[in-house]
Amino acid sequence: MAVEITDANYSDLLANSQQPVMIDFWAEWCGPCKLIGPVVDELHEDYQGKAIIGKVNVDHNPEISAHFGIRNIPTIIFIKNGEMVDRSVGAVPKNVLTEKLDAIL
Repeated sequence: MAVEITDANYSDLLANSQQPVMIDFWAEWCGPCKLIGPVVDELHEDYQGKAIIGKVNVDHNPEISAHFGIRNIPTIIFIKNGEMVDRSVGAVPKNVLTEKLDAIL
């Protein structure tokens, strides 16, 4: 299961991470989010020790969602050295996400 990221724990978990980070912004009522959720959980297992894979519920965490300018969900962002370097909007196949992760490893 991917790491649950919240407004309260974002800074502690990720702001100073030495590993690349992938964050899935989602909501319970979002159909496409339900499709991509299991893929994100698989990536968490696949990249254990290589990258941090997390999820942010946009309904419960408006600060971090606003910080990254999330307007559509699902949106997946990729962070390296504390800076957002890529993003993907909508439900995309696993291979698209793995390519983006591999590019920042």
